[in-house]
Amino acid sequence: MKMIVCVAEDFGIGLNNDLLFSLPPDMKFFRETTMGKVIIMGRGTLDSFPGGKPLKNRTNIVLTRDKNFSREGVEAFNTKEEILDYVKKFNSDDVFVIGGGQIYEMFKDVCDEALITKVRKTVPADTFFFNIDDDVEWYLSAESELMEYEGINFSFCTYKRA
Repeated sequence: MKMIVCVAEDFGIGLNNDLLFSLPPDMKFFRETTMGKVIIMGRGTLDSFPGGKPLKNRTNIVLTRDKNFSREGVEAFNTKEEILDYVKKFNSDDVFVIGGGQIYEMFKDVCDEALITKVRKTVPADTFFFNIDDDVEWYLSAESELMEYEGINFSFCTYKRA
């Protein structure tokens, strides 16, 4: 399994249930990477999508405490264990954890790769990804050249479990 996320310098990922950055190159990378794949998210992440609708052409899996939750196009589960059992039928390289913060924290121990868009800027945030640079279980295996979009510098980084 993999994680995919866009982080600020301080590993902030969201504010008020919205992304911190809207970078078309990052959105394109996310779309191309996850298209036709399995994505795991929390209910808040699903609700943050336009109209609260699942992303097209993907298997959308949502972890929610609400045992009665149901939404068209979504596979809903109440525990991490239920999700892990369900995704056994997919190639693990095709399963992506996409947030939010609690979901990344909950699933980081079962992921072996993290695709991180690192933005060279800090902005106010209330949701954070763990500091993967300080985590001895992870190492940076690849990094793109530094790119820029409307004055915001960023790079695409691949981390692997040590």
